[in-house]
Amino acid sequence: MSTGLATADKPIDVKATVSWPFFAATLLVAALIILLYGWTLADMAIAWWIYPNLSQGIMIPPIAAYFAWHDRHKTLALPAAPDSRGFTLALMAAFLFLIGNLGAEYFLPRISFVLLLAALTWMFWGRARLRSLAFPFMLLSTMVPLPVLLYNWAATPLQLLASDAATILAQFFGISVYQDGNVIHLAGMSLGVEEACSGLSSLSALIVASLLLGHVYSCRTITRIALLLLSIPIAIAANIFRVTGTAILADWHQELAVGFYHTFSGWLVFLAGYGMLVIATRLTRYILERDHGRIA
Repeated sequence: MSTGLATADKPIDVKATVSWPFFAATLLVAALIILLYGWTLADMAIAWWIYPNLSQGIMIPPIAAYFAWHDRHKTLALPAAPDSRGFTLALMAAFLFLIGNLGAEYFLPRISFVLLLAALTWMFWGRARLRSLAFPFMLLSTMVPLPVLLYNWAATPLQLLASDAATILAQFFGISVYQDGNVIHLAGMSLGVEEACSGLSSLSALIVASLLLGHVYSCRTITRIALLLLSIPIAIAANIFRVTGTAILADWHQELAVGFYHTFSGWLVFLAGYGMLVIATRLTRYILERDHGRIA
């Protein structure tokens, strides 16, 4: 007797679970979303392209789409159970979109787009499928740049922290240097730790990397949370090493501290931070997941 359930010998047929009316409804909803959010999404894409500290946002949508597609069999194997409670989340998204546009605040309309997608999934597919797509939606939320007020609030303390720590480390290596606010004075030149050198861009990128590493390599929520939290001090430490290296090079040979090195050092910060994050991944898995079997 056939029960209609998927078994090891009879996998879920994804094409059979999706009908033409579903495609038609999806296209209609997509057209309405593009009509409503077209300028908001285009403006965010322009910001990704223009501002280097936001450039990681370009990569987020295709990565999120990949994980959603990769787990499509798991998602579609769950029964579709439309849930009217998702309409509450849709109303919240609409409210944020309206308030953001009326107040000329970019963050609220942008994040409301992600909330609206989650709300539509909840309304038409149900809570189980929404939970299955939680990680792609979490990734999509990281593509939205931080609010300007929050960015500025975090940038200044990070600038001063990088200046303080870099001055101490440079003095430890025998460099004659003193600090005045976010300016590091050397014997032959002065270095200003500007907003772009606060480390927020590498922090955003490493937060995304920690989410990816946690999702791919960890099986426990506590491990993923630990990696997310560890990405913050790792990003700060990597940026401090960058500023310290710049100060040491500037004291030795001023031309080496500007131009190509200054641009390339941003990539070095991310690579160094990512390397430390990989090590942190293995350590946290060893500590928190030893009872889940052999750690590869």
